[in-house]
Amino acid sequence: MSVDSKTVKKIASLARIQMDDAEVEALVPELNNILGWVEQLGEVDVTGVEPMTAVIPNTLRLRDDVINADPLTGGGVRDKVLANAPAPEHGFFGVPKVIE
Repeated sequence: MSVDSKTVKKIASLARIQMDDAEVEALVPELNNILGWVEQLGEVDVTGVEPMTAVIPNTLRLRDDVINADPLTGGGVRDKVLANAPAPEHGFFGVPKVIE
C-alpha cells in the first residue's frame, strides 16, 4: 500500500489539519515509510503467541470486601436505605425495565 499527495490531503481534511503543498509532499514519503514498517510487521509469524495488553504481567490489587457496620460512616443500614426506595426488590433498588 502506498500513499500519494491526494490521499494525504484527504486525511488532512478529515483530521481538520490545514497543510500547504510543501508539507503534503514532505509527508508522503514519511507515511509510506510507516506503512512499509506496518507491512513488515504483518509478515512476522505469530502462531501460538497469545495476544497481550502489556509486556509485564499485571494483576489487580484487591482489598478485602468488608462491610463497615458503623451507621455513621458506612454499611450495615441496607434496610433503612431501602425503606426510602419506591420499589425495593430482593434487597436491591427496583428500577423500571429500559431495554426491551
